[in-house]
Amino acid sequence: MREKVKQVLTENYPEIDFESSTELVDDGILDSLTMVGIISALSMEFGVVLPYEDIVPENFNSIDAMVELLERFM
Repeated sequence: MREKVKQVLTENYPEIDFESSTELVDDGILDSLTMVGIISALSMEFGVVLPYEDIVPENFNSIDAMVELLERFM
């Protein structure tokens, strides 16, 4: 699952090195607009709807956090 998430992220945002940071949101690498795009891409790829209350920075700070989030709804 992690590799598929990484693939989706790098295909959509090749300019971002998702592996080098565990604080993607906190370090300002991801802004709110980019997060919306990531949510859309991951939702479409994995066929999940992420609840509004789970769309918080902590769930998008790293690939591992995004994988954990997706796994809760699959």
